Amino acid sequence: MKNLFKNMNKTTKSNLLTYALVIIVYIIVQIMLGTGSMSNLMKGLLVPLCVYVIAAISLNLVVGISGELSLGHAGFMCVGAYSSSFFSVLTKDALPELVRFPLAILIGAAVAAIFGILIGIPVLKLRGDYLAIVTLAFGEIIKNLMNVMYIGKDSKGLHFSATDTTALGLEEGGKVIVKGALGITGTPKNSNFTIGIILILIALFIILNLINSRSGRAIMAIRDNRIAAESVGLNITKYKLMAFTISAALAGVAGVLYAHNLSTLTVKKFDYNTSILILVFVVLGGIGNIRGSMIAAVLLTVLPEVLRGLSDYRMLIYAIVLIAMMLFNWAPAAINWRAKIKAKFKKNNAKEAE
Repeated sequence: MKNLFKNMNKTTKSNLLTYALVIIVYIIVQIMLGTGSMSNLMKGLLVPLCVYVIAAISLNLVVGISGELSLGHAGFMCVGAYSSSFFSVLTKDALPELVRFPLAILIGAAVAAIFGILIGIPVLKLRGDYLAIVTLAFGEIIKNLMNVMYIGKDSKGLHFSATDTTALGLEEGGKVIVKGALGITGTPKNSNFTIGIILILIALFIILNLINSRSGRAIMAIRDNRIAAESVGLNITKYKLMAFTISAALAGVAGVLYAHNLSTLTVKKFDYNTSILILVFVVLGGIGNIRGSMIAAVLLTVLPEVLRGLSDYRMLIYAIVLIAMMLFNWAPAAINWRAKIKAKFKKNNAKEAE
């Protein structure tokens, strides 16, 4: 086994380490749950942690690998959450959970991917700040559309309105599913930590395989030098749209996980602040560093809750940690220090091998 690991290339080792990190965390959490050593507060954070990890690594595909700045990630999460929740409520009595929830995940991912294509085709022709502004506008448009959308169901089928529930004209006994700003109630609570970990591993498998594929190398080539990539015949729009669509689909999966963890789904969670928070995870974890995004998402989600007892100083400590992480990741002195430690570690390993 040791020789097999040594014969693997650097990329495969790195990918296996990423998968192993997720599995080790899962095992530790299960042991803590089994022994009763985890607080109720932390238990309540397990599914949201999975949601933010999936959202962070999916956004890193656009920001880090594709080199584009997107501020509308919460919009794709919203689309995935609402479409899957609507499906689950609609088919709650018709389909068993083992069939309904996987279908809800696929529907959330597919609808988010469709929106990713529709937004990506015109938007990806823009660059830099212009792209960020348009994706931000998309997120706000989706949030406001969901706020005024009413959908009901009776024997005649589905009814839609943009004013109120009375405008739906439902028959007696009809059911209102989407209630505007009040959102969707009665979504089956199918999400749990185990499913969250499985979805994280699937998302990692998709992203890491894409990065290390021919398409991934083309995406990174476009990021590094668009003109040079275009000069050798790479289809800029195709590869950028591929990254954007996959990222949107995985954001939709995060939205599905979030929606099925709550009895009531409202749109206020998917606002501009959520998009910025996910971007913070990506930047602090290291742009293009998938493992770093995961760690940053976990730390920055858990930290405010752990510090909740320090009500007067909680956000001050949180801000200090953010600054410290930023300096550790991006300050030239810190980068040089990490390079020296890494070189020293490699040198010691080489001596031991001899």
